[in-house]
Amino acid sequence: MTEPTSLAPTRDAYDAVAAVYAERFHDSLRDRAVERALLGAFAELVRANGDGEVADLGCGPGYVTAHLHGLGLRAFGVDASPEMIGLARAAHPGLRFEVGSMGALALADGTLAGVLSRWSIIHLPPHELSSVVAEFARVLAPGGHLLVAFPATDGPEHETQSYDHVVATAYRWNPDRLAALLRTHGLTETTRTTIAPHPTDRRQFDEIQLLARKD
Repeated sequence: MTEPTSLAPTRDAYDAVAAVYAERFHDSLRDRAVERALLGAFAELVRANGDGEVADLGCGPGYVTAHLHGLGLRAFGVDASPEMIGLARAAHPGLRFEVGSMGALALADGTLAGVLSRWSIIHLPPHELSSVVAEFARVLAPGGHLLVAFPATDGPEHETQSYDHVVATAYRWNPDRLAALLRTHGLTETTRTTIAPHPTDRRQFDEIQLLARKD
């Protein structure tokens, strides 16, 4: 599979801000109790299905990959930004991090027990989403689990909406549309959680955490 056409500009944009990004977000899970609980549930589901590897796709500076490792998973990180991967390797030298595209993973079919896509699909133009979801499904083993987090559109009448991300063009997704897309690639939704924004948040849209299992 070829890399998404959006990859190069997004990679370059994150390379340029990698150090600032890592400093700003390195402890962002600290105040996100619900997300930590969902990551814990994801880890429990993966562990119950064996001892396979888990890929954190769009891992950035690696702090969530390290969190998954702390939950007992054989987690490794993949990111398109070499600068981000360099920071991740420096911060977490005992873990594995690779430069790569989540739309063209250097992994054999059915090799992963879990895939985490935490806000990593937000920079995909709508026409590229299906092929990336297909790649998630390809690398998951039967019974493997996907946890994908993304910002939601304002309502069912919107399949996707762009928004003012400071690094690169970004998109919100309709959760029902995304769940249907997962089904077309053999991934069945098992849990959906909506996290509403705090009244003081700059962006006033819901965050979706969607768990799915490969058939």
